[in-house]
Amino acid sequence: MAIEEISVAELQGLLPNIVLIDVRETDEYESGHVPGSISIPLSTVQDNVEPFLAQKPTYVICQVGGRSMRACEFAEQSGALCINIAGGTGAWIQSGFDVVLGELPNI
Repeated sequence: MAIEEISVAELQGLLPNIVLIDVRETDEYESGHVPGSISIPLSTVQDNVEPFLAQKPTYVICQVGGRSMRACEFAEQSGALCINIAGGTGAWIQSGFDVVLGELPNI
């Protein structure tokens, strides 16, 4: 089954009423992330699937879309319903949307 994708503009219209998981590394997350996103680095997703199951669908973002797609594929094998954010945080920043710097709200 193919993973659904939405644009950053579509994502912006859904916030803050969704679960958004950022699967970039901690230093990337701290250097700028979408407001309200939860940090779960891709390397830890297999041990942290529960947040992906908390709400259906769960939205997943990385820097450009590749890592988040992998996280979506893995989480869906565990029963999650995920939507990938095409273009990722890079597209979010290029679009001029708000970015949070620093500390991470994580699991």
